[in-house]
Amino acid sequence: MIEFNFQKKFTFNYQDLLSDWISRAIVSEKHKEGDLNYIFCSDDYLLELNIKHLKHNTLTDIITFDYSLSKLINGDIFISIDRVRENATIYNISFEEELHRVMIHGILHLCGYTDREKEEKDIMRNKEDYYLSLRTF
Repeated sequence: MIEFNFQKKFTFNYQDLLSDWISRAIVSEKHKEGDLNYIFCSDDYLLELNIKHLKHNTLTDIITFDYSLSKLINGDIFISIDRVRENATIYNISFEEELHRVMIHGILHLCGYTDREKEEKDIMRNKEDYYLSLRTF
C-alpha cells in the first residue's frame, strides 16, 4: 500500500494515478509492493533527518529508509518539496517532472539500485527516464 503524508503544506490531486505508476514500476523491477510511505516535507525537516540518521549536514532532496524483506518493498521516502522546487528551477524543468523523478528514484533505491559511482548513477538515471516515460497522466 502506498501512502502520501505531508509534513509541509503541499497537496496534489492525482494520488491514485501516482500510486498505480509506482506500483507498476515495482512489479516491472520484479519486486512486490509492501508498505510505502512518501513523506513530503521541508528542507529544514529533511536536514534534521539527514544529520540525525546519516550524519550528513547537507541539504538533500530525498532520504529513503529501507525496511524491505527480500523482494517485498517496504520503506519511508522523505522528499523535500523545497529542494525539488529549487532543482526544477536549476534544471529548467517543471516541478511535477522533478517531483516524479525523485519519487521513482526512491523506489529504485528500495529495489536495490545505488548511485554512489558514476556507472551506478548512469543506470539509475536511465531507469528514472524509462519509468518517467511510462506515466499516463
